[in-house]
Amino acid sequence: MVWGSMDSSGSVLALGAMSGTSMDGVDAAVLRTDGEAILGFGGSGFRAYSPEERQILRAASGRWPGDPGVDDAAATVERAHAEILTRFEADLVGFHGQTLAHDPRGRGTHQVGSGDALAKELGLPVVWDFRSKDIREGGQGAPLAPFFHFACARWMEARTPIAFVNLGGVGNLTWIDPTRSVPDETGACLAFDTGPANAPIDDFMRSRRGLDFDLDGTLALEGRVDEVAVQMFLQGDYLSMRPPKSLDRDAFAGLRELVAEMADADAAATLAAIAAACVARGMEHCPKMPDRILVTGGGRNNPALMGEMAGRLGRAVEAVEAVGLDGDMLEALAFAFLAVRVVRGLPTSCGSTTGVPLPVCGGRVASP
Repeated sequence: MVWGSMDSSGSVLALGAMSGTSMDGVDAAVLRTDGEAILGFGGSGFRAYSPEERQILRAASGRWPGDPGVDDAAATVERAHAEILTRFEADLVGFHGQTLAHDPRGRGTHQVGSGDALAKELGLPVVWDFRSKDIREGGQGAPLAPFFHFACARWMEARTPIAFVNLGGVGNLTWIDPTRSVPDETGACLAFDTGPANAPIDDFMRSRRGLDFDLDGTLALEGRVDEVAVQMFLQGDYLSMRPPKSLDRDAFAGLRELVAEMADADAAATLAAIAAACVARGMEHCPKMPDRILVTGGGRNNPALMGEMAGRLGRAVEAVEAVGLDGDMLEALAFAFLAVRVVRGLPTSCGSTTGVPLPVCGGRVASP
């Protein structure tokens, strides 16, 4: 049903959508790919959630199917996605949905939004529910962008190991050896969640200042880092665990107490330093230090966070724009890429990315 739209190169025009843990809105981006290589980039766009919509989503955060507020959150997610995705032309849609809860060794993972409903609305095949099969097969269900990061490394013609660091609500790291032939080959990828990133900073800004985030790291740049607090946080069990490992957005709610007595600027600076220190600690799990560190997600726009990360890693860190990628759209593009892999029956995760015992092709295809 999709392959009739392939061009002579065997590629598909795929439209990916991502609504991340920041719950700020829906990113949408078009990618031409055969599920193995990046063959071209198309248009992109962003549909912000209104304050009322964000309130609905935040109220449902941490909840599971059947809990109060979950149906309202699902309806909000489906409506917002339908509004932005109808603006684009594509052969296929990759729809992640909105994560409300993630507990891979317990209740599983919970993303709201129906791919079936979206396929009917758009009149296109929709690939969705990317994480559940990985968890059923024994994996963490996250992170899922690493196979796309591998394709990005090949697209930029990297010749030596590189790392992508995504600073969203949660931080995650993908280490890549681009000399390997496929992403699920032994030694090609290592990926895991590093720890908290923007979520504690955003929550702090909302509670102390009534703002959604620390714009340009302005508040953090005014403050002084409490290094004792940073080192206390680094003693936590999660940071010493070997990969694979993944996190829920609210896994580190205790950070609020750690900075509760600090002045606003010092607290913001300390939270940024903690996020950076988690990345530096995570890099210790990699086979070797990468030759280049590329940062995506909202955290790349926070100079305090980027500066702390460079200092703690002892080397330069760069926004992915330095290599011609769009850091606001990388995750949406990742799910466009994964959607094509699903319909081709190619793996979307493996032991070194999610801990699943054997490579998994995760995702369901909904017909219009």
